[in-house]
Amino acid sequence: MISREIIPYLKLIHASFNTTVLLLFVYHGLVGLKIRRNRKAGAPEFNIVKRHRKLGPVLALMGGAGFVAGLTITYIDIGRLLIYMPHLINGIAIVSLITAAFLISRNIRASETQWRTAHLIIGILIVSLYFIQAFLGLGILL
Repeated sequence: MISREIIPYLKLIHASFNTTVLLLFVYHGLVGLKIRRNRKAGAPEFNIVKRHRKLGPVLALMGGAGFVAGLTITYIDIGRLLIYMPHLINGIAIVSLITAAFLISRNIRASETQWRTAHLIIGILIVSLYFIQAFLGLGILL
């Protein structure tokens, strides 16, 4: 059994981890925008595209892990999951959008721009919701 004394530290670790994931998503989005700009200019940089493709699945797993960790900490601390509803609903939305972005990225082909546009919009939503999630999390943590 986990000692009740470490719960505040687990919450800090959860917050720190998800802040890192947020910053990585911002970086990943900026790389994606650079790829988009270069592609539209007719000068795609394949090493940047390769980096973007490699980091995407890792970030998807990290986002999911942060969500599961939050659920686990809440359950250990309080004994139920449906306690911080805005934070939970926003987390579910983030994980759903991450999954959608991952699945859509598998359909992106050289000549099909609709998948790229959908991927871009979902990416913007993910980063936006992560900032809201951080704000909601601070309300829980403090």
